[in-house]
Amino acid sequence: MNHKVSIRQQYTFVQGARGRLLNYCEGISDEDFVKENSSFGKGSIRNLLVHTAATYQYWIGKCCLKREMVFTEREDVNNFQDIREVMPDVDDFMEVFFTLYEMGEIEDLSWDEAGKTETASPFKLFTHVITHEFHHKGQILSLSRHLGYTPIDTDVML
Repeated sequence: MNHKVSIRQQYTFVQGARGRLLNYCEGISDEDFVKENSSFGKGSIRNLLVHTAATYQYWIGKCCLKREMVFTEREDVNNFQDIREVMPDVDDFMEVFFTLYEMGEIEDLSWDEAGKTETASPFKLFTHVITHEFHHKGQILSLSRHLGYTPIDTDVML
């Protein structure tokens, strides 16, 4: 049995969990989709989904791939269908990231933070964006419960 799994394969697990979340979110009304709740850091389901996409856009698109990115703004997302149009773009540049990563063509990233130089490998950045997404996925499900919905299981192990 081959236990070696690529990050591209790991991302397919993330996409599966994301797909279940997005399918669930389709049942949330447009009003509830944008309803603000101060108990959740980003405030609404829409804001959490936009923030998740923007995190991929920033760390992978802009920082790793050095692309000029047009960041998704929450004001541009007024209903669930709008966010459905953002995620395929994320998947597209993630595919480029995987190809370059597998070829060894993505270098460690360095940046200055509070006067100190920080560095991260491409693998660490990949780990950051997927764990970040799962953190906010949990918040979305909890927020939906506060709005009166019954969350579904969106785990990878389904």
